[in-house]
Amino acid sequence: MRTAVDTNVISALWSGEPASQGMAALLGRAQIEGGLVISAPVYVELMAHSRATTDMLQQFLGRTRVVTDFLLDEAVWQEAGSAYAAYASRKRRPGSGEPKRLLMDFVIGAHALLKADRLLTLDAARYKSAFPKLVTVP
Repeated sequence: MRTAVDTNVISALWSGEPASQGMAALLGRAQIEGGLVISAPVYVELMAHSRATTDMLQQFLGRTRVVTDFLLDEAVWQEAGSAYAAYASRKRRPGSGEPKRLLMDFVIGAHALLKADRLLTLDAARYKSAFPKLVTVP
């Protein structure tokens, strides 16, 4: 069972946030159950972390055996586009406000849906609203 990992999980670990408690164990279990993967957008977002350097990121990914999927195919982009368009349409309804989620969240969700078996994230509800068939952890 391949597990895609969201940026917020790794960022929380690096920052020592309370939300990260138990994440290391979940990552370890997911690695044993079938491996870990991040999409290219997660890699890019991690590079923006205040503590990140290219070397630090590469060492972390190597130590945790997280694979980076830099090649996102047409199906991922189409799924992300469809989910983002539906989200924007919902937000344009009267009283719903303006779209606030970043496009990359939709690419990350589409990648997890199509290229992994589940997504390890701290924002499960956000992804479930856009990708109802996506299995999220925890």
